[in-house]
Amino acid sequence: DGYRNTNLYQGGREANQDDYRYQDGNYEGYTPNDGYYRGGEEPTHEEDAQSDVTEGHDEDDEVYEGEYQGIPHPDDIKEKQKKRAPAMDDDYRDRADLMAERMEDEEQLAHQYENIIEECGHGRFQWTLFFVLGLALMADGVEVFVVGFVLPSAEKDMCLSSSNKGMLGLIVYLGMMVGAVLLGGLADKLGRKKCLIISLAINAAFALLSSFVQGYGFFLFCRLISGLGIGGSLPIVFAYFSEFLSREKRGEHLSWLCMFWMMGGIFASAMAWSIIPHYGWGFSMGTKYHFHSWRVFVLVCALPCIASLVALKFMPESPRFLLEIGKHDEAWMILKQVHDTNMRAKGEPEKVFTVSYIKTPKQVDEFIEIQSSTGTWYQRWLVRITTTLKQVWDNVLYCLTAQYRMNTLMLAVVWFTMALSYYGLIVWFPDMIRYFQDEAYESRVKIFDEEEVSHFTFNFTLENQIHRNGEYRNDKFIGMKFKEVRFEDSLFEECYFEDVTSSETFFENCTIISTVFYNTDLYEHKFINCRLINSTFMKEKEGCHLDFEEDNDFLIYLVSFLGSLSVLPGNIISALLMDKIGRIKMIGGSMLISAVCCFFLFFGNSESAMIGWQCLFCGASIAAWNALDVITVELYPTDKRATAFGILNGLCKFGAILGNSIFASFVGITKVVPILLASSALVGGGLLALRLPETRDQVLM
Repeated sequence: DGYRNTNLYQGGREANQDDYRYQDGNYEGYTPNDGYYRGGEEPTHEEDAQSDVTEGHDEDDEVYEGEYQGIPHPDDIKEKQKKRAPAMDDDYRDRADLMAERMEDEEQLAHQYENIIEECGHGRFQWTLFFVLGLALMADGVEVFVVGFVLPSAEKDMCLSSSNKGMLGLIVYLGMMVGAVLLGGLADKLGRKKCLIISLAINAAFALLSSFVQGYGFFLFCRLISGLGIGGSLPIVFAYFSEFLSREKRGEHLSWLCMFWMMGGIFASAMAWSIIPHYGWGFSMGTKYHFHSWRVFVLVCALPCIASLVALKFMPESPRFLLEIGKHDEAWMILKQVHDTNMRAKGEPEKVFTVSYIKTPKQVDEFIEIQSSTGTWYQRWLVRITTTLKQVWDNVLYCLTAQYRMNTLMLAVVWFTMALSYYGLIVWFPDMIRYFQDEAYESRVKIFDEEEVSHFTFNFTLENQIHRNGEYRNDKFIGMKFKEVRFEDSLFEECYFEDVTSSETFFENCTIISTVFYNTDLYEHKFINCRLINSTFMKEKEGCHLDFEEDNDFLIYLVSFLGSLSVLPGNIISALLMDKIGRIKMIGGSMLISAVCCFFLFFGNSESAMIGWQCLFCGASIAAWNALDVITVELYPTDKRATAFGILNGLCKFGAILGNSIFASFVGITKVVPILLASSALVGGGLLALRLPETRDQVLM
C-alpha cells in the first residue's frame, strides 16, 4: 500500500497534505499543517483512481509499495476531515496549541524515524562514526588523567606549593563542568557536529598551548579552558551517536562506545610511563625556558583529540537534529547516504532507499534575521549570541517542567552519588598507596646522634636521614643533594655550601656561624628557629632544580593503568546485557555491587591490597556509568537531549570536585569516613535508580 496524496480543503483554504497517523503500528488520517517534503506536483484524484486500478504496475507505487502499512483511502480521510473544526490560521493560534501540535508531530516523527533507521541498517557508516566519536571520548578520558600524571614533574618546574597542586587538580573538573552545560545546550541549537568540532578545537588548542607555557597562572588557565572544551564533548558524543542507531542496537553500541573512555585512561597511563621518567627528553632555552619530558607527554595526549577533530570533518550532521529544525532535504540526503553506504558494504548496492518524505515538526521558535545594514557588527553578534543563550536557558528550564522534573531530579541524584563515590575513590586509592609508601620509607630512616665532623668534604647524596645534636666545623658541602634530611639542634661553624640541591630538607633549632651558602636552594623557609650568625647567602638557585627520580611515580602510572584496564570485563558484560536486562537493573545492580566492594577496603592495609580492591571497584562500577549514559540519552527528546545530558554531566563533575576534596583530606587520618561515605552514596543512588522508567523498548523522541 503506497502513500497517496489528496487535496484537502480546510476553512476555504486549499492545502496539499500527506495524511497519516501512527497508531498501534498503523497510520490513521490526520491533517498536519506543514512539514512534508514533496518532489513535484501532487497527483489529482483521477490519477489516484487510475493508480488504484493499476496498483502494482505504476512505477512510483512499485518503488514505495509495502514500506508503510495501514494508509487509509483518501475517501476515508475526507469523511474524518468533515467532522473536524476548520483549522485556525497559525497567526491567530495560541502558542500552547502550536506546542501541542509540535509534540504530536514529534511523536509521529519518532516512529517514522525509527523505521527509516531500521531500513538504513547498521553497518559501515555506524562503525565509521563509532571510531570517530570514540576518539573524542578517548580524549575526554585522557584529560582526566593528564594533570595527575604531570603534577610530580610540573611541581619541579614551577615550584608548586601543596595548595597550587590541589587547585591544578580541580581546575580541569571545573572547566569540564561549565563546558558540559554550555556546549551541551548549544548542541541542541547549533547542531551536534558543529558544537563537537568547536569543543574538540578548544581542547586541542589550549592543551597544546599548555605544554609550552612556563608560568603557573597561564598553565592553570590553559588547562581550565582545555577542560571546558573537552567537557562539552561527552554529552554531544552520546546524543550524536544515538541518533544513528535503531532501538535494538542503541543500548549495546552506546555501551561499546564507552570503552573508548577506558582506552583513554590506558593510553594516558602508558604514555606517562614511557615518556615522563625520561627527564632528559626536551630542551632548554637559557635559564628561563625549559621544555622537559612531561611537556612532551602533554603534547602526545592531545593526539586523540586532534585525530577525532580531523575525522569529524568528513562526517555528516545528525539527520534527527536537522528534522527537528525543519531541514527536511538535508536530513533526507544524509539518511540516503547512510543507507547507500551500508548497502554497498553489504554487497547490495542495487537496493533503493524507499523513503520519499519525512515528517518534520511544526517550527514554533522565533528566529531573528538581522540585516547587514542594521547596527554595527558587534551589535548584530551580540543579539545573535544573547538570543541563542536565551534559547539554551529555556531548554534548561524545560528539563525541570512537570513532564520531566521527576526524572531529571532522580537522574541528578544518581549521577551525583555515582560521581562523588567514583572520583573520590579514584583519587583516594593513589593517595593511600603513596601514604603506605611514605610509611615504609620513614621506617627506614637513619638517625645520627651527637656526631662530630670537621674538615670533611661532603660530595655525595644524603637521603632519609636525621642528624641530632651534631657539630660540623670547617666542613664543605659541594655538588651534593639532600633528600628527606633533617638537622636538629646542630652546630655549623665556618662551613661552606656550594651547588647544593635539596628536597624536603630542613634545619631546626640549629646554630649556624660564619658559614657561606653559594648557589644553593637552601632558602630562608628551610631554616626553622635557627640562629644565623655572620653567615652569607650568595647567588641562590632560581626556580626548582629537583631531579630526583621518584619510585612512587612509576607505581602510580601502573595503578592507573591497571585501574583503567580492569573496567574491560565490566564494559563487555554491560554491552552484552544492556538490552537484555534493561538499563534500570544495570544501574541499580552495578551501584549496589560497587558499594559492597567498598567495604572490602577495610582490609586494604598494603599497596597490593589497595591495587586489587581498586581494580575490583572500577570493574564493578563501569556498568552503572554505561547504563546512565544510555538512559540519559533515551529519556529526553531530541531538541533537549544534549542539554539534559550536559546538565547532568556538569553535576557529575561537581560531584567529582567534592569527592576529590573530601576523600583526599582523610588520607593518613582514617579510612572509615571515605569508605562509609562512598558506600552509603552508592546504596542510596542505586536504590533510587530502580524508580527510574525503563527505556529499552521506546523509540527516541
